[in-house]
Amino acid sequence: MMIFKKVIALQFKYYDFLFEKNFKKLSSLIKNSEEESLIVTPELSLSNFCYKDMKKAADFSKYITNKLTKLTNNKTVCLTMLEEENGKFYNRAKFIHNEKIIFQRDKYELFKLGNEDKYFTKGKEEDIKVFECEGIKYAILICFELRFINLWEKIKGADIVIIPALWGKSRKRHLEIIANSLSIINQCYVIVSNSANDDMGKNSLISSPFGKLTKDNRKQSIKSIINLKEIKKMRKYLNIGMK
Repeated sequence: MMIFKKVIALQFKYYDFLFEKNFKKLSSLIKNSEEESLIVTPELSLSNFCYKDMKKAADFSKYITNKLTKLTNNKTVCLTMLEEENGKFYNRAKFIHNEKIIFQRDKYELFKLGNEDKYFTKGKEEDIKVFECEGIKYAILICFELRFINLWEKIKGADIVIIPALWGKSRKRHLEIIANSLSIINQCYVIVSNSANDDMGKNSLISSPFGKLTKDNRKQSIKSIINLKEIKKMRKYLNIGMK
């Protein structure tokens, strides 16, 4: 396994129906990111929730997937996309590495305050798990899922937990506290990418196994080079049964 990993948490604005504009912004940020970096984007960064015409958003996701995948040559991108399957809509996380979709799953815990349960079909709890890419163990929690302690148990042992988010401004402080706590309790790195839309909290961050935070609400890209040895070091230093 590599020792150092370049990671980037994005925070930028995106909009309903301006799909091409959203993709242009995201593709620019990906292209300007360093080679071999892991880039995490906010939740539904290509379409927003777009409840007024989810079919159009899902069609765009299908159309743009190939172009998006090609941007990951010698890079890794994690995002969620609004997709349709058998007449049902899903908020689907994708982990794309070197032009291949390595892992994907659908959001399981839907945010009722935002009416997600009325528009989206929930995924399967058993799909929330640790997966591996190039010797690094990853897990993905999608926004609201971060609040569920039982899901923290399911991703024990991950080296890096990725959180694509559309997290509201009024609960901004919660996002930082909970993500920081997850990194300390699961002794791993946590990467949060949150939307910069006007009603969202920004607050994208990278939290270390020791709880050190890297964040800057003024920037569109929060960058860090993480030391994966810190994970083993922390798990040995405070042995709580984490492997």
